[in-house]
Amino acid sequence: MSIEPITGRYITVEIAGAPRRIYFEEAGQGRPVLCLHTAGADTRQWRHLMNDAKVTADHRLIAFDMPWHGKSLPPEGFETEEYLLTTEDYIETVLAVVAGLGLERPILAGCSMGGRIALQLAALHPEHFGGFIAIEASDFQPAWYDIDWFHRPDAHGGEMGAALVSANISPYAPNAERWNTLWMFMQSGPGVFRGDLSFYTRDDSLIGRLAQIDTGKTPVHLLVGAYDLTCTPEDAKRTAAAIPGATVSVMDELGHFPMSEHPQGFRPFFLDALARMPRVAAQAA
Repeated sequence: MSIEPITGRYITVEIAGAPRRIYFEEAGQGRPVLCLHTAGADTRQWRHLMNDAKVTADHRLIAFDMPWHGKSLPPEGFETEEYLLTTEDYIETVLAVVAGLGLERPILAGCSMGGRIALQLAALHPEHFGGFIAIEASDFQPAWYDIDWFHRPDAHGGEMGAALVSANISPYAPNAERWNTLWMFMQSGPGVFRGDLSFYTRDDSLIGRLAQIDTGKTPVHLLVGAYDLTCTPEDAKRTAAAIPGATVSVMDELGHFPMSEHPQGFRPFFLDALARMPRVAAQAA
């Protein structure tokens, strides 16, 4: 028998003028690292790193389920509204969690839509963070598929989502973790993956903001899997080139969900990214 070091709790914060009960998990001690999951998934994507003693020896990893995801319920009255994630609501949610947990300039590590919002925060609210690790993140990519397929009465949205993302998992991923990753998408709530992809595939506002990111004050490091078809290495390199001082690493044998699909393959790249974040980041002038 073994008991994992991960602990889970709830915090209630105000978002869009209403309370939101948000589930979060944490493990480790030291410098806080706030971890954001991908579209249509939840905090379980980060479980391997949160169980890694090398990672948590001097870093406190914190991951939370966005409202509508995992153990974070939708807001009261959700049955009367359509879930469509926006950049503004996403930013407000992340900042509310940072403030609610009393985190002092944490490193922000986000994957996919979490990586996209990390770059938005680097441009718009860098003073709240000590650095950004943007995983499978790029400036913008329009959908090459019809997102409405993920919320139809004649199709299982979760299984449709899993079918889509299966093409973005590396062929080197261990079979067990491939299916664990797909299971999270199969469990996604009705319309949630579609609502996330609405943000990811329709908001191109980041493109014009990349040049205003000041990596001298808050460093930015991008990580991208060589087998990612949604955010390709070329996409990540293009994005990094638009951010003065940003760095990028291409991860061999990894896809779009590296921390979940192939945690051992992702581990050295994540440790390297953490090492690139200075312990005392320069303060804003």
